[in-house]
Amino acid sequence: MEKSIVFEEVHVEKLRWRCPTEYLTFETTDDIEPAKEIVGQERALQAIKLGLAVDREGYNIFVTGLTGPDRISIIERLLNQTKDQDGASPDDVCCVHNFKDPDLPKIVLLPAGKGASLKHDIKELIESLKIEIPQIFESDEYKSRRKAITEGFRDKQKNAIKEFEKRVTSENFTIVQLQMGPYTKPAILPVVMEKPLPLEQVEALVDKGEYPRETYERLKQKQAEFTAEMENLFADLQKKEKDFESKMKSLDKELVLPLLNESIEFLKQKYNQGKLNEYLEQFMNDLLDKFPIFLPKPEKEGAAPVAPTPDMLTEYEVNLLVDNSETIGKPIIVEKNPTYRNLFGGIEKMLDPRYGVWRTDFTKIKAGSLLRANGGFLALNFLDAVMEPGVWQTLKRVLKNRSIEVQSFDPLYFFTMSTLKPEPIELNVKVLLVGDNRLYYLLHSLDEDFRDIFKIKADFDSVLPNEEATIRQYLSFIKNVCDEKKLLPVDRGGVASLIEYGVRVAGRQKKITAHLYQLHDILSESQFWATEEKASCIAERHVDTAIENREYRVNLIETKIQEMIEDGIIMIDTEGMVVGQVNGLSVYDLGDYSFGKPSRITAKTSIGRAGIINIEREADLSGKTHNKGVLILSGYLRYKYAQNRPLAMSASLCFEQSYGGVDGDSASSTEVYALLSSLSNLPLRQDIAVTGSVNQKGEIQPIGGVNQKIEGFFDVCRAKGLTGTQGVIIPHQNRADLMLRKDVVTSVAENGFHIYPIKTIDEGVELLTGIPAGENKGDNTYPEGTVNFLVDQKLQLLAERLKDFGSEEKEPSSADKDKSASSLS
Repeated sequence: MEKSIVFEEVHVEKLRWRCPTEYLTFETTDDIEPAKEIVGQERALQAIKLGLAVDREGYNIFVTGLTGPDRISIIERLLNQTKDQDGASPDDVCCVHNFKDPDLPKIVLLPAGKGASLKHDIKELIESLKIEIPQIFESDEYKSRRKAITEGFRDKQKNAIKEFEKRVTSENFTIVQLQMGPYTKPAILPVVMEKPLPLEQVEALVDKGEYPRETYERLKQKQAEFTAEMENLFADLQKKEKDFESKMKSLDKELVLPLLNESIEFLKQKYNQGKLNEYLEQFMNDLLDKFPIFLPKPEKEGAAPVAPTPDMLTEYEVNLLVDNSETIGKPIIVEKNPTYRNLFGGIEKMLDPRYGVWRTDFTKIKAGSLLRANGGFLALNFLDAVMEPGVWQTLKRVLKNRSIEVQSFDPLYFFTMSTLKPEPIELNVKVLLVGDNRLYYLLHSLDEDFRDIFKIKADFDSVLPNEEATIRQYLSFIKNVCDEKKLLPVDRGGVASLIEYGVRVAGRQKKITAHLYQLHDILSESQFWATEEKASCIAERHVDTAIENREYRVNLIETKIQEMIEDGIIMIDTEGMVVGQVNGLSVYDLGDYSFGKPSRITAKTSIGRAGIINIEREADLSGKTHNKGVLILSGYLRYKYAQNRPLAMSASLCFEQSYGGVDGDSASSTEVYALLSSLSNLPLRQDIAVTGSVNQKGEIQPIGGVNQKIEGFFDVCRAKGLTGTQGVIIPHQNRADLMLRKDVVTSVAENGFHIYPIKTIDEGVELLTGIPAGENKGDNTYPEGTVNFLVDQKLQLLAERLKDFGSEEKEPSSADKDKSASSLS
């Protein structure tokens, strides 16, 4: 029972969204006002504003959804828009020497700009001391006072020695110098026979009877008395010499102290910071003890005086770790290379050429991005950071403790040396990590610290509402790109083409892509084509050429597959009708490019109990979603045709010439049509390709990649020759996703190609067979001559034959019975 059926087609105006002309009230982008705000993304912007405003522990921000090479730049621009320009800049961070414990350098915080000033003042102070201290010790006052103290000490020393020598001589003794190895020692010897003789020699004379023993004994006793007295005298002289040296040092300090005190007091009053005042006091005391380093010393007699070397004065320097003198408001730091050293700072080491050992000091301490961002914001890419050794664990620890201690990262611990331990610095910084949703959920579920540290998620959407407000922002974005990259202005048609490209990338007419870097690239390439033509602005044809060439650069595989279809290597029919065969549509996703191409799907049915055999699954070429789709269509067949009897059939489904795997359920409706055709023995149109998934009720469900699929089949039909009857069946819900190429739209407008939206399997099978599907009469039967009637009859026949076949297997024939009886006898 065949009758003419009229099928709904998608109107040509619905095949492609076109930018309304009322949005384009300009001639070129030169007439558009630029804007710096982020396009759309209200949800993400609110999250970021909340995270920046809440000054509590753990309110750092994890940003997801941003893609493209400029995503960190987008965050930087956003931070610049949201930060308070009138707010106070954070403190400068200075590192200074610890005179009590050099291994523990001190940290001094000063208002912004004061750190550089302190560093300069200390440097000027040291330079002035190099000049003024030598001048003090060259002054007449110093020389006269030093001379007076020296002469007084020398006179007392000479008088004491002279008086002692006089007494020794009066007792017939003399003082001589005895050689003892490399040294000489004073000794008191008696004068015997007008010569100084040691007592041993005098005793020898006594033993020979040449000298009186009584005199010898007196001399011996007297020598012991003089020796003890001489030792006391020398001890007293040493004590007086120490007193002399102490007086000389006191004189030196007395003259240097006013100079130092005046300079230090000036610094104390200028900066008036408690911790700095304590450091300056220690600074002055240390200089009082070590001021001789400022005095030039000749290396040897006759040589020129040697000035103090920089190494000798290192401990009096100021290491300015963070200089916020030019920072306006809160600092914004973007770390594009988040190594341990760049992020947390480190302590540099240098090889001492004199001793061949590694050494360091507090001036080698360097700040990282985290410290430079203190009081403000730090943005970095999570994946870059987590790939660097030690960075992620240290970052979590620093943010959790809200303090940072600058240290070097030494993974090869056996090559390390003992190093400095600077004071920890209190940290108040907002960190914005840029990652993706997969990493966010992974960290959120497995890393407990992550949940406590990054409490705010700013999720940037991949698409935006396609509405006037968004289009206006798009126009400003295009203007900004032209200004920043010094591109030619874009005329009205070029802008419309760019916006329509954004809608196609989004995949729905109601949406427009938020991946603006793609439009950025298209603009840059359009500039090239406009320049080639020596055009004064970028027009629609330049944008279209850029898009076409962009696809051409990456569509080699698509071209090869198209060639194989045209050459008949991949078998696709675009005319005629065949039983159990239908053109399905697949999307090939290469990462940077995706395209659609038809695939031949066939079905064969027979009597049996195997049900539906998915050949792709049996060959391990079927994905999970495709397997699910086959199971769903099995459910549909049972729901539709197996209410009064079991579904007694064996059927095989196959993607012909598919060797690389199949996934997705968008071909499940196609497979149903192939099965129904095989069961009803009705041929299907080969000039129609089909896409759409199906549920167990026979309703067609939307699929992805609808534009690529339609265009893929259109290209095949055009290559084989358009007949005017060819087209594609799509789910009716996908009408809102259509953003077809202009050449496809033109062909549809000329009635050379057709797009059919359907809601049910019955609609699709009517279109493919040209025969009514037939509605259920209420008793699970269908009108005679309809597709469903033929399928139902065939299934009834298969069930009966299977039943008869099973009965024959169970009941043996009379011949078998006779044979069995004969065997028993």
